[in-house]
Amino acid sequence: MDLIAQIRDKARQAGRHIVLAEGTEQRTLIAAAAIVAAGIARITLLGREAEIKAAAEQAQVDLDGITLIDPETSPLYADFTAEFLRLREKKGMTADKAAATMKNPLYFGAMMVYQGVCQGMVAGAENSTGDVLRPALQIIKTRPGVSIVSGSFLIISPKTEYGEGGVMIFADCAVNPELNAAQMAEVAYCSALTAQHIAGIEEPRVAFLSFSTKGSAKNELAETVAEAAKIARERYPDLLSDGELQLDAAIVPNVGALKAPGSPVAGRANVLIFPDLTSGNICYKAVQRFGGAQAIGPILQGMAKPVNDLSRGCSVEDIINTVALVCCQGADCGC
Repeated sequence: MDLIAQIRDKARQAGRHIVLAEGTEQRTLIAAAAIVAAGIARITLLGREAEIKAAAEQAQVDLDGITLIDPETSPLYADFTAEFLRLREKKGMTADKAAATMKNPLYFGAMMVYQGVCQGMVAGAENSTGDVLRPALQIIKTRPGVSIVSGSFLIISPKTEYGEGGVMIFADCAVNPELNAAQMAEVAYCSALTAQHIAGIEEPRVAFLSFSTKGSAKNELAETVAEAAKIARERYPDLLSDGELQLDAAIVPNVGALKAPGSPVAGRANVLIFPDLTSGNICYKAVQRFGGAQAIGPILQGMAKPVNDLSRGCSVEDIINTVALVCCQGADCGC
């Protein structure tokens, strides 16, 4: 069974209920029907019921087995509005603004997750990452001990000599334009949990990447990466990690042995931590397009309860896989 099949099977066993906030979006509708038909998860779609049904008819989608909720007419609306006001009152939230905000499916869906009505939310096929993250951070927030949300990608490469039989985690490739050393160490820890709970990697080996290996170049950016690796070793002593490492030193055994002898990670890393969003995002897309790898994500890490973003260019298969990933996050509560 390949990794995607394993993730979908794990999702079936978890028996999760996932809310899709973009209920009239056609790819989302097609994916929702496929998810329910395959038994991957229970699905609720948010939006005006008549509009969802019209969009489903246009997409030739059968809505049997899928729950439809209109936030504005839902029996949950009043309680959700009151709870949102309570959560945000010290931030200047008013009753009128809370009532208006809770009509937004992204906020209503986040509140469903927060209140335990469902176990995860997926959106982003027609909304930006910022729009998906904002309600999640205001309502669900990060889990204890985590200060920032980050975005990793599950990379499945035909180059099986790299990573764990071609399977790797790349981060942060989706959320934070810049990270300080402490944040980078935190992203590394969350990414190692993703490697374990999502990718099934028993021993995550984390490389903090740079254009320098072990001081080969003297530069403030490289020093920040080296400091991140130091913080990770101190804060997470059970985590196998090292840096700063160049990419080849991180994943190619003979190069790792030459450039970083004695490293617990060099030459066999399976979790790659990038120094900034620019390098991470470019690299995952290059590996995907030039290297023929499958890139699944972003997987949002660090939330107290699972919420996941989609690329607006996502396919139906991307949505199905993301829902399965969220089910696995919910099952393990690890990443």
